[in-house]
Amino acid sequence: MSVSDPRTSDRPVLPALPPHGQLRRLALTGTAGTVGRCRDHTRQALHDWGWLPTADPRQRERADDVLLIVSELVTNACRHAGGPDQLVLHARGSVLRIEVLDPLPTALQPRLPHRPGQPGGHGLHMVALLASRWGHTLLTEPPGKSVWAEIDLPDGLDVSDPPDA
Repeated sequence: MSVSDPRTSDRPVLPALPPHGQLRRLALTGTAGTVGRCRDHTRQALHDWGWLPTADPRQRERADDVLLIVSELVTNACRHAGGPDQLVLHARGSVLRIEVLDPLPTALQPRLPHRPGQPGGHGLHMVALLASRWGHTLLTEPPGKSVWAEIDLPDGLDVSDPPDA
């Protein structure tokens, strides 16, 4: 199997993901530098999965959306839950699921009504606008929650499809 240079090709680095997709986990502690580390980890996964680099503007926009969603979810965990425990990325078919796990076992409380002209309270609103689906799941062992968002790939792009010959 030859792997093309990701800096010069729009072809996926991984010719095909397994049917169950691929999972990437990043264990985290504290809050200092956490958002940047999560963005770097996500950017590397997007390169490995063939989302980046790309000349396709739709694909580039979705990759930018993914990075912004990661930043917002991790920032919320840093501000409101003492920092995230883990970032989980799961690519399968035409969907990328982003999960940020934190130790605070309380439901999300988006600021409503959303007030665009006021400072603060915009993170979850942006996630709702950018993600195809999003939500949270309360966890019991260990206690905490998973805040997740799913991104659909642009039509015609499937990370499990092999590249054209």
